[in-house]
Amino acid sequence: MDVELRQLRCLVAIVDEGTFTDAAIALGVSQAAVSRTLASLERALGTRLLRRTSREVTPTGTGLRVVAHARRVLAEVDGLIREAISGHAHLRIGYAWSALGRHTPAFQRRWAQAYPETDLHLVRVHSATAGLAEGMCDLAVVRRPLDERRFDSAIVGLERRLCAVAADDPLARRRSVRLADLSGRTLLVDRRTGTTTAELWPPDSRPATEETHDVEDWLTVISAGRCVGMTAESTANQYPRPGIAYRPVRDAEPIAVRLAWWRDDPHPATQTAIELLTTLYRNG
Repeated sequence: MDVELRQLRCLVAIVDEGTFTDAAIALGVSQAAVSRTLASLERALGTRLLRRTSREVTPTGTGLRVVAHARRVLAEVDGLIREAISGHAHLRIGYAWSALGRHTPAFQRRWAQAYPETDLHLVRVHSATAGLAEGMCDLAVVRRPLDERRFDSAIVGLERRLCAVAADDPLARRRSVRLADLSGRTLLVDRRTGTTTAELWPPDSRPATEETHDVEDWLTVISAGRCVGMTAESTANQYPRPGIAYRPVRDAEPIAVRLAWWRDDPHPATQTAIELLTTLYRNG
């Protein structure tokens, strides 16, 4: 059974216009073409869809149901076409944990002011590519390199590494810590999207690790004092908690913040987003 979009459009036009003649005018075809198209649809479905008299055309019971479905199908297809043609009027930026930290509000406001023709949406997707591989975003904020065979990226800024400890932990009383201060602790890590691994420490002083896959779980476990964490500075900006203290790790390398995109399908606004984010990070 093959049903074509032109057949559905013809059926809807007949019902909306009320006559075959008016439907032909609306579709820009001949009345005979409308009759042939409707007949081919009825043959494909194996049922009568319209009652036709000399005065009017009305849907049968089945016709009413088919028309309702046809309207939904056509609306979806029209939306698909609009997205393909004018999809660049939207920019979806994915992130896994903490977006752009303290720069997030400024980025959204400046974008809306400077580029009102392109709607910006930030989307949290807990995946290694922050939604790129899943098709859920056009660009992604990531803090570790992605597969260079599929994705391109640009570093837009650097963020300090912070440790996260329970508010009553002795380390919370310090202004900063060193990696060695954490080597005897249990480190809570997200291997899928996180920036921290035990390899940051020398082989003979690496902390034990436990794994999590969600920032809220990460925060809950750390606030209870069971584990400590290490994360990008943006996490502290986006997820402050009364029961958690964030402290800079003095001897840990900073984290590169990257904006990533599909190598073979960059969004037209990619370079604009890179420039704006680079400016925000450079100006602090």
